[in-house]
Amino acid sequence: MLKSPSGALIPASDDAGEMLRKIKVGTPVFVEVKRIRNYKFLKKAFALFKLAFEAWEPVTPLEYKGLPVAKDFERFRKDMTILAGFYKPVYNVRGELRLEAESLSFSSMDDERFETVFRAVLTVVWNRVLKAAGYASEEEVERVVNELMRFDQ
Repeated sequence: MLKSPSGALIPASDDAGEMLRKIKVGTPVFVEVKRIRNYKFLKKAFALFKLAFEAWEPVTPLEYKGLPVAKDFERFRKDMTILAGFYKPVYNVRGELRLEAESLSFSSMDDERFETVFRAVLTVVWNRVLKAAGYASEEEVERVVNELMRFDQ
């Protein structure tokens, strides 16, 4: 949503507008208002994850107990975040320690923290995936991501 000069909130996208059109006039709704941090920077982070995910080729078996094993973007994104050092340790029901990736959501961190996470993830992605894919440096990776961002607009 965007705040209009009159003070009313208006849809910021076609999807948001469509969602609002489905609500009958006069229907009470509960709305949680949150200011978002730099949305373009979040998109840049996801462009980085997507670039690396597309370049990444797992070297593990293609089957597990007869089931095909596929690349999974969400798992990849979380693994890169964990490898960058942004995680919380938790136990599963078997008593085993697991690492859960820190949330990148707007409500979970401010711009400064997100910048720190982005820089650390950029380093991990370059070292673990994109260096082998032929990218010369982290600076080159960031330049390519910025280029991708321009095409996405």
